Amino acid sequence: MVSTSGESPAGTPARESEPAVAAGARTGSFRFWFATRRWDWSPEVYRMHGYTPGEVEPTTDLLLAHKHPDDRAQVAEIIARSITEGEPFSSRHRFIDTRGVEHQVMVVADRILDDDGRPVGTSGFYIELSGVIEAAEQHALDARLPGIVDARAAVEQTKGVLMRVYGIDAEQAFALLRWRSQETNTNLRDLAQQLLAELGEMPAADSTVRTSFDHLLLTVHERIPTTPAIARAPDMSTPPGEGTPPHSS
Repeated sequence: MVSTSGESPAGTPARESEPAVAAGARTGSFRFWFATRRWDWSPEVYRMHGYTPGEVEPTTDLLLAHKHPDDRAQVAEIIARSITEGEPFSSRHRFIDTRGVEHQVMVVADRILDDDGRPVGTSGFYIELSGVIEAAEQHALDARLPGIVDARAAVEQTKGVLMRVYGIDAEQAFALLRWRSQETNTNLRDLAQQLLAELGEMPAADSTVRTSFDHLLLTVHERIPTTPAIARAPDMSTPPGEGTPPHSS
């Protein structure tokens, strides 16, 4: 959960943990303040919707106007529940940008708490699920995630969890896990293994599961134990104090 003693300046997009995104804006961050009903968008969320950063003031009405007609009522209900119940704005839905292009996104969010622990807002990320990652971007991301092949078992299990919880396919689940790895600068294998280790602490399957899992996904990197560097093992082929044995004639 995010803790804050007050709101950021009006009109200032959320900057905490703002992801570095490739061209095409595949992820972006936001904040929504319950009391003032104010939205803060990162530049990437503006671009996802077809706007230049700061071109419009993000409001709930503008947000809902962009939603796919079949998803608009569902998103409106989630926003209303966020305000009345203090819940995060988490959802999987579609929206239409200013060019008429349909986007399928997953919104992963957590609550913003004041100094007394009361929810005052929600912050999180829009994650683009539409399309595929270009080969160059895929190569760059793979280069930053060494050990992914050796960690296949844990990664595959975690993909299954993400697919079940969020109702997404295998490719989208891996993209989500890879995004969290890149965003938190955490080894993908360590992230997957830690998430699996903490699954037993999740509540029983009810209406709180989605909110709880969002919080786990956004904070799991903070609880990965720090492992000290492994010292190089001594060469056991030569007894201590002796050099290289002479060659026999």
